[in-house]
Amino acid sequence: MCRVVDLQQAVLAKNAMAAQVLRTELAARGTTVVNLLSSPGSGKTALLERELRLARQRGVSTAALTADLATENDAQRLARSEVPVKQVLTDGLCHLEADMLAGHLHHWLPDGTRLLFVENVGNLVCPASYDLGESLRVVLASVTEGEDKPLKYPTAFGLAHLVIVTKTDLAEAADFDEAAFRAHVQQVNPGVDVLLASVRSGEGAGELVDRALAAADGTPVHAPVMARAHA
Repeated sequence: MCRVVDLQQAVLAKNAMAAQVLRTELAARGTTVVNLLSSPGSGKTALLERELRLARQRGVSTAALTADLATENDAQRLARSEVPVKQVLTDGLCHLEADMLAGHLHHWLPDGTRLLFVENVGNLVCPASYDLGESLRVVLASVTEGEDKPLKYPTAFGLAHLVIVTKTDLAEAADFDEAAFRAHVQQVNPGVDVLLASVRSGEGAGELVDRALAAADGTPVHAPVMARAHA
């Protein structure tokens, strides 16, 4: 057991160093990374496609990298936004790592990219522990997933700089208790903002881009208590 723990800590420490190097290199190029985490089926791709379109319409130089175990379906959907998109197939790996991301960005990320959105593998366990050099980490959950999602996945929600509730047009049908969800989020990550979004109704359109641009301009993001405890 000790060897397993020591190995895991060594892997995470190595990733943390690689993430800091990547963050510094991208910052020097004027690029801010937004890391999106969620369960499969949360509506992450649909929301990201909308936000990419809005960013392009506003003249913000934006790109997206999406990771999946298989298929290029998400990249094809995101490409409809007409921004540069790259698909990463992880061949069974349940998360992205900083070195992996850096390798895929090499010779691909267009010069002058201000915002890079990374759609992580659909999983709230493995990706939660891996810093990708992001300046903004966003965790999404749909109204159909239940109000106790933050309590079931405390690391993912506890390290988030921002939480977004998706598919709010289904909230009534799903009997979603927004107050309970917000309370559970605050329990694991006091002070973090929770935004509401629906691609179908248009709720929250552009708010993710706004938050990403604010981070790019140097506005301090939320500092999770869990992150300070791990530092």
